[in-house]
Amino acid sequence: MTWSPTFDAKDVVIQEDKRVFDGFFKMHRLTLSHACFERAPMTITREIFRRGNAVVVLLFDPIRESLVLIEQFRAGAVDAPGGPWLLELVAGMVEPGESIQEVAERETQEEAGITVKHLAPILGYLPSPGGMDEWIDLWYGFVDASLASGIHGLDSEHEDIRVLSLPAQEVFDLLDQGRLNNGAIIIGVQWLRIHYDRIVQEGVEVMRKSNET
Repeated sequence: MTWSPTFDAKDVVIQEDKRVFDGFFKMHRLTLSHACFERAPMTITREIFRRGNAVVVLLFDPIRESLVLIEQFRAGAVDAPGGPWLLELVAGMVEPGESIQEVAERETQEEAGITVKHLAPILGYLPSPGGMDEWIDLWYGFVDASLASGIHGLDSEHEDIRVLSLPAQEVFDLLDQGRLNNGAIIIGVQWLRIHYDRIVQEGVEVMRKSNET
């Protein structure tokens, strides 16, 4: 059986959308009514973070079979097991007028200090739809991991980012050990593991053609 949603956006009526906090994040209070499975429509009030669209990029070197990852401090992880310095994929928010590919290329340069070759989508998802409207587009791209080193990020955005290159198998081991603890890197690494042979072959061809031009 193929699943499809029982309802869609037309089955939601937003009665009020009020901004109640305007700081580093934006919080809105929504009053809305929505259809229910076996009862009349329900009216609720919920606070949600307005985050918008983000892009996450899985950076893979098919020649060295390595992933380029970043390590940075995350305030939301201060009380998390393992502490607030997380191993992550390169990511950034989509600003008005920008394409996903433009953001992926920009953030790879800003956060990892390297150029990405060949970008393609993996999937899109909602990381926390119970309280946030953020939509994440997860993409992958090929890079030369030998060029990935140092500390990066924008001072204007208070970024302090260490870039590192790890063998793919080592990253798979970290996943199995439960040491990858944010959704984007878990999803991206699982996807790479499932499609590994195909992505290596594709990447080797992309890098070969790139070196010929």
